[in-house]
Amino acid sequence: MLLLENKFPLLYASCIPVKGKTRAIICDIQRQAYLFIPNTLFEVLSQHQGKTLKEIKATYENKFNETIDEYFSFLIEKEYAFFADNPALFPAINLLWEDPRKLTNAIIDIGDDSKLTFHDYESIFSQLGTLGCEHIQIRSFGNRNLSFFETILKKIGTKRIISIELIIRYPVDLLENQFVEFCNQFPRVFSITLYGAPYDKVINTDCQNMGYLIFTKELIDSCFQCGVISSTFFTINMKSLTESQHHNTCLNRKISIDTAGNIKNCPSMQQSFGHISDTSLEEVIKNPNFTKVWNIKKDEIEKCKGCEFRHICTDCRAYLANPDDLYSAPLKCGYNPETCEWEEWSTNPLKQQAIEYYQLETNS
Repeated sequence: MLLLENKFPLLYASCIPVKGKTRAIICDIQRQAYLFIPNTLFEVLSQHQGKTLKEIKATYENKFNETIDEYFSFLIEKEYAFFADNPALFPAINLLWEDPRKLTNAIIDIGDDSKLTFHDYESIFSQLGTLGCEHIQIRSFGNRNLSFFETILKKIGTKRIISIELIIRYPVDLLENQFVEFCNQFPRVFSITLYGAPYDKVINTDCQNMGYLIFTKELIDSCFQCGVISSTFFTINMKSLTESQHHNTCLNRKISIDTAGNIKNCPSMQQSFGHISDTSLEEVIKNPNFTKVWNIKKDEIEKCKGCEFRHICTDCRAYLANPDDLYSAPLKCGYNPETCEWEEWSTNPLKQQAIEYYQLETNS
């Protein structure tokens, strides 16, 4: 790399390095991918910005010339970095997160007992639209046909809801094409997840939106199954990464209505802030006790702040490793940032007391 000694090594602006206890990653928000790197390379990238390759090597008294050359050759090969003559021409991405909406997303749960499902959906959708909420997830834990959901979705009318995600029990008496027709009828349906299916399968319906049919053998028959932390749920994009710098990416600007009509941060959480029949959603989000969890960042959670995945991972405040500490790590996370290994969280002997506290053994 002799010809590059006086040039400036730079990461592409879409590539954001994140340091963990044992290793680091580079999040590529453009390609929605991440790359593992050693913490020594993270140090080079973060502490020596604005220096030429020659100056970086001199900082280490030329002891690691070959290693540094290998680092940047690797990054260039992976298309994560390049050399520039003038770094001022390539400013970093602003990681500020802003959103004018009072709410961005909501969850509505529908239980097995039909007596608990007759909410005033027209009023709920109207309130959500007024507060700026554009994305709604509806989860049904009972056996229901498509006409039941047609009745609900027709209540949206012209309200400014952009996308609907349905999570419903797999109905053995319906064919795949009937769900495709349903997506065509309601183009705001982004996806339908059919749990308890006999197979795992994903179908792109090619409807007006990006409608997906997701068949899964997994049973999602109660809110107790929320909160699982897995690499499967990693999200790598500009919105989630910047939001993670300042807020809780699971609960920020979220509101939920559980199967009984109680208004909560998440249906899995214990604290209720009123009932949808006599409490307005706007009244709830003005309550500081409701919004305090919106601002709990991964960088403030003891275990998570040392995890290289913290800015692409979700977070759960409903089930905590220490139920008495709102800043405790998610109970259902089996990743160890020190060993870089995943384990089954439910068999960890250190978590058994919390599992009993939340009665997860009874409800799982």
